[in-house]
Amino acid sequence: MDMQTETAPTAELARFVARLRYDDLPAAVVAKAKELLIDWLGSALAGRESRPVLCFQAFAERMGPADGPSEVLTTRRTSSAYFAAMINAAASHVVEQDDVHNASVFHPATVVFPVALAVAQDAGRSGRDLLLAAVAGYEVGIRVGEFLGRSHYAIFHTTGTAGTLAAAATAGKLLGLDAEQMNHAFGSAGTQAAGLWEFLRDAADSKQLHTAKAASDGMLSACLAQSGFTGAQRILEGRQGLAAGMSRENDPARLVDGLGTRWALTETSFKWHASCRHTHPAADALAEVMRREHLRHSDIASVTALVHQGAIDVLGAVGVPRSIHQAKFSMGTVLGLIAVHAKAGLAEFEGFALSDPQVAAFRDKVAMVLDAEVDAAYPRRWIGKVEVLTTDGRRFDARVDAPKGDPDNPLTRTEVEDKAIRLAGFRDGAGPDDMRRLIARIWSLDEAPSVRFLAA
Repeated sequence: MDMQTETAPTAELARFVARLRYDDLPAAVVAKAKELLIDWLGSALAGRESRPVLCFQAFAERMGPADGPSEVLTTRRTSSAYFAAMINAAASHVVEQDDVHNASVFHPATVVFPVALAVAQDAGRSGRDLLLAAVAGYEVGIRVGEFLGRSHYAIFHTTGTAGTLAAAATAGKLLGLDAEQMNHAFGSAGTQAAGLWEFLRDAADSKQLHTAKAASDGMLSACLAQSGFTGAQRILEGRQGLAAGMSRENDPARLVDGLGTRWALTETSFKWHASCRHTHPAADALAEVMRREHLRHSDIASVTALVHQGAIDVLGAVGVPRSIHQAKFSMGTVLGLIAVHAKAGLAEFEGFALSDPQVAAFRDKVAMVLDAEVDAAYPRRWIGKVEVLTTDGRRFDARVDAPKGDPDNPLTRTEVEDKAIRLAGFRDGAGPDDMRRLIARIWSLDEAPSVRFLAA
């Protein structure tokens, strides 16, 4: 490599990942990685038997091997690492309860852990190896998402784009890529990065395609680099690289911000409601004002959710939802579930999001308005503000500075475990006793010499 490439942010990020060792990780980072893995497993199991996931399973059965070294969590069967990661990534993004990093507006777990598990099982790696690779994936994906910025997210689904780089870092770490090979893997991953928001207007299944392809394309990129395949060396910041085509305000310094001292993984949030994260701040604020003022849904004439532009860009594409998944991107539907049923969980979406006339009536009372304070704080802080007008003319305001599940408003360890158990049981993916055994195994994963058949 020439000196220009050596000092490029992409190359510096690749060197960091290649040289990262388990002993470099603070105890808090390892502990949070285990929590995130538990949370991801619940989401993956909750996605089983959904129609998009069944499509991926059918594709894998047609094009992939009949069995292999890596677990497909939705079927409890095995396949190649490539197809196992593809299916598990699609499954874990269906119910909209997988984690999110605020500042990058990126869902790391759904593209990192499918690859970490599949490649670790394929390569016979240890629990420590899996956790280290996952941390590497989080650090890369989050920084790429921050680098691409708000203008990127307005059009592109960052989990599909930055997620391809995150998956490449995860796989590359387990494959033992050196810094030069890792940079090549990033080059191949970046040139494949894709994912557009247009699918929301049609209630299409593309969101699961984004995560499935990010995971499998990232793995492909790392495997090709291991074999000597080359990729662009400045794929992120280059004149014709990712940012040049997909971002207007990118900041290359974000790619290397605090490498080795700032652990972005610890900033990741858990999702409490089973909906798009952009709905959560307003949902929490509405629940707060209804508790505080002892309001029923029938007492409310209108709700104005004061939001950031990102919420309008994503949620504004959905009018009257036509599917349960699309309903998760409807601010009115989410607030209707909160108001009428006091929850916006999986059961509420399945049972009421499309069929409850009271929820539909409340949906029509909800409007989103851009708020200068909320927009200025986003994406580092996701403030929730609502204005409620009652049928008898009273007016109430409420705000939430950190939605439930954020690092500043965290879930307890018990809440993380209970959420995973609840999700796993949603479509009978795993019973409570099975999940408790699996959770116990994850808490001691750093002592496991092998992760083969983790969920068996």
